Amino acid sequence: MSRQPPRLALTPGEPAGIGPDLVVRLAREGSPAELIALADPALLIARAQRLGIRLSIEDFDPQAPPRPTQPGHLSVAPIALAQPCTPGRLDPANGHYVTRALIQACDGCLDGTFDAMVTAPVHKGVINDAGIPFTGHTELLAERCGAEPVMMLAVPELRVALATTHLPLCEVPRAITPERLRRVILTLDHDLRSKLGIHKPRILVCGLNPHAGEGGHLGREEVEVIQPVLAELRSRGLDLVGPLPADTAFVPDKLAQADAVLAMYHDQGLPVLKHLGFGRAVNITLGLPIIRTSVDHGTALDLAGTMEADLGSLIAAVEMATEMAGSAARQSRRAAT
Repeated sequence: MSRQPPRLALTPGEPAGIGPDLVVRLAREGSPAELIALADPALLIARAQRLGIRLSIEDFDPQAPPRPTQPGHLSVAPIALAQPCTPGRLDPANGHYVTRALIQACDGCLDGTFDAMVTAPVHKGVINDAGIPFTGHTELLAERCGAEPVMMLAVPELRVALATTHLPLCEVPRAITPERLRRVILTLDHDLRSKLGIHKPRILVCGLNPHAGEGGHLGREEVEVIQPVLAELRSRGLDLVGPLPADTAFVPDKLAQADAVLAMYHDQGLPVLKHLGFGRAVNITLGLPIIRTSVDHGTALDLAGTMEADLGSLIAAVEMATEMAGSAARQSRRAAT
C-alpha cells in the first residue's frame, strides 16, 4: 500500500564500492521520499566521515508514519558487515551482507513495509567468490518474487526495453521465440500502464536483422517470429509499430511518437540510450509484483571513498521509484472505486 511520501528501501550494494558514498551523499541532499538504507550503520558513518559529510543516523521504525528525508539525516535498517570494509578492497566475507540487504528490501516491498526498492551497484564476482550463486539483481528478485522480469532503461528522452539481456550474440536468434516475445511485449505494455501511468503506450519494436530482415532476404526471424507476434498482439489492442530497422528506429521523429522502444538484444538498444544519458539513466525491472529501480553504472572501486562518483543516476533512480510508487497508488485508488 503506497503512502505520501513513499517509503523507499535503499540498498548500498558492494560495501567496498561507491554505493555507500552515493547513499550518504544523497542523504546530505535530502529527498521528498523517505529513504531507508538497509546497511551497516558503522559503514555509512565511516564513509560519511571519510567524505567530510555530517550525517545523523537513526534506526528505522516501520510503525512510524513516513516522512521526507531531511538533509543530513538517514533512517537505517541495520545489517551487520561480516568484516570491516576498506574502500576499493573487495572481501568475499561480505558477500552474504550484500545479498541479505537485497532479500530484506525485496521482502519488505512484498509485505508492504516499503513502496519500492532502489539498488546501488553490486560486484557479482565477489558474491560468487563468497560461495553464493549469483548472476545479478534481476535474477535474484525474479526468483524471490516468482516472476519473469523484463529489463528497461530510461532517460527523460527515451525508454528502451530488452527482449533478451545478457546473452552471447550467437545465442540471441534462437532465444527470440514467439512465447518470449509475446511475454516481454505484454509485460512492457502492462507496466507502462500500471507503473508509469501511460494510458495507451505506443511501443516501437526493432527487428533482429539489418534492415529488419529485408523481407526475409537478410534473415527469417522477422517474417517467422516477430511479425506474427506483433499482428496477434495488435488484434488484442496493443499499439505496436514494427518490426523496424534498428538503425532508423531511434531517429527523433519516430521517438517523438513513441513511449518505449523494444530492442531484441542488449547492445542493439542500450548504446543509444547511454549515449543520450549515461550517468542519469535508470534501470527499471518490469514484470515484478514490486517496484525496483537501479543505477546505470557499476561499483567503480577506484572511486570509492572519494567525492568523484557521479550522484546523478542514483538521484534519477530515486525520483523514478517515487514517481512509480505514486502512479501505482493512483491505479490502486481507481481500481477500488
